[in-house]
Amino acid sequence: MTQNQPISLQQTAMYFGTLMGLFWIIKFTFLPLGFTIPLLQLLFVLLTFFVPILGYLYARKFRNRYCGGSITFSRAFAFTVLMYLFAALLAAVAHYIYFRYIDNGFLIDSYIGQLEAMKPTATEELKESIDQFIEGFSLISSLSPIQLTFQLISQNFLYGTLLALPTALLVMRRKRQ
Repeated sequence: MTQNQPISLQQTAMYFGTLMGLFWIIKFTFLPLGFTIPLLQLLFVLLTFFVPILGYLYARKFRNRYCGGSITFSRAFAFTVLMYLFAALLAAVAHYIYFRYIDNGFLIDSYIGQLEAMKPTATEELKESIDQFIEGFSLISSLSPIQLTFQLISQNFLYGTLLALPTALLVMRRKRQ
């Protein structure tokens, strides 16, 4: 990106959304691997908690580098929503490839197996909850890879939109007089 041409909000959101999407793809690889190496499951969770921090850092960088240090709430919100949208679209490509060609039911079967292993020592109330989770995972397993991918896109975009509100509030800054 050169300094001579004006950079649009959409271009910058695409750039940072691509970086965020690559982060999500790397993070996603730790999810199935975490069933064989538990430390990677922990790393997946920690990286998931880092997503809003990374979103804030990217929005702040957008404000400081491309907006002259000041940004309105609406512009910060639009940037952050678009960034998460582009990240979700990029991550969806990896999700589709994974669920279509690699997974073969491994992820859902692993979750169901863990839940089944908890049942013998669980209380009656917990057993009911476990059964509901198993039923939910069974329903998810009936989705095709493309349906699952669209579900994940909408989920990631929804969470991104919800994260955009506090991020925009934290990033907005008025012009100094």
